[in-house]
Formats: sequence, C-alpha cells, structure tokens
Amino acid sequence: MPSKVTDPYTAVADPTRRSILEMLRDEQPLAAGDIARRFPRVSRAAVSKHLGVLRRSRLVRAQHRGRENLYRLEARRISEIMDWLNSLAPAYEQALERLKQRAERDE
Repeated sequence: MPSKVTDPYTAVADPTRRSILEMLRDEQPLAAGDIARRFPRVSRAAVSKHLGVLRRSRLVRAQHRGRENLYRLEARRISEIMDWLNSLAPAYEQALERLKQRAERDE
C-alpha cells in the first residue's frame, strides 16, 4: 500500500520535526540513529515516526546506506514552502506599517 503524502505545513507544525529540519540544515546528511541520539527525552520509535512524517511530506529524503538510512533536506520542497511564505510578506509588511502608524499617532 503506498504511503499517504502528508501536508508539509502540518509536518512543520511539530517542534521536534522543526528541530530535525534544523539539524539537517546544518549537518547533512545524518543517520536516523544520530538524529535520535540528539533527542534524549524522545524514544527512537517516536523519532522514527517523525522522520516518516517528514519523508511523506517530502521535506526530507532518505537514502539507504548499509543498515542505515541517511536523511537530508529536500531542497525543492523547502523552496516551495519559502515561495509561498514570501508571497504573504506584502500583507505582513502592510500590517506592520499600519501598526507603526497607529503607534506614532498615539505618542
């Protein structure tokens, strides 16, 4: 049975998964065991599930090397998310400008 693709925005909603993405940004590629060791309060099984969510959302990809899976960021998918976030920047900037104008009026 094919695995269901997970929404990438749902995937990044979890702080552990965001931490994994940050690790992979800084130190690519990493073995699943190396990632799990950096979360002493999280079981290896839970880290494995987090990696599965990230893989299904296509935010990371796994490469089998011997008995290990090495994980790395999927740059294209990250780029798609960044493009979407950047498309929202004008609305954010306008809201900040309105807030600034209100604050200046109230001084």
